Amino acid sequence: MRRVALTGGIATGKSHVRAQFEHLGVPTIDADTLARDVVAHGTPGFEAVVGKFGRGILNADGDLDRRALGALVFADPGKRHDLEAILHPAIKGAIDQWFTTLDQSAQPFAIADIPLLYEVGLDKEYDAVIVTACTPQNQMKRIMARDNLDAKEVQGRLEAQLPIEDKVKRANYVVDTNGSLVQTNAQVHKLYNELTSR
Repeated sequence: MRRVALTGGIATGKSHVRAQFEHLGVPTIDADTLARDVVAHGTPGFEAVVGKFGRGILNADGDLDRRALGALVFADPGKRHDLEAILHPAIKGAIDQWFTTLDQSAQPFAIADIPLLYEVGLDKEYDAVIVTACTPQNQMKRIMARDNLDAKEVQGRLEAQLPIEDKVKRANYVVDTNGSLVQTNAQVHKLYNELTSR
């Protein structure tokens, strides 16, 4: 079974593309979901984050206030690196463990959706990389609409990632998500056929 990574910039359609592959029967795992799991209340990750950033990042229920934590780390690269140092080893371990649980003969490939794949140097651990890409203008519009953030907050999140054109240059495969969902889905089906026949 080939290990395939799916990445791209924020709001470039990774989740939609992953869901399409899943619909086609491809096993997938989402690093964003794992990032929430590894810092769930009571986990070692939760204790490490609170120990590093203080109780001011907790909501009234005592859980992590993701918006407050996001505002803190996206405004300060040093704090962002501190958070990543807690999250990334735990996420990588969970993904590696997941791949070992798969039936290696059931599918020719499986996909790990990892937004910061290139930023943390994990691309070398995968047989192929798919990048979802759209224009920075589309990213900006989608994030502002989806997350109810202002332009400055969005810019901070975009600057925390490699520019999308850099990711496209390094990819084995690119899914252009500027068009309609029908057009995106057609690209996913074509790519599925290509990866299945290898």
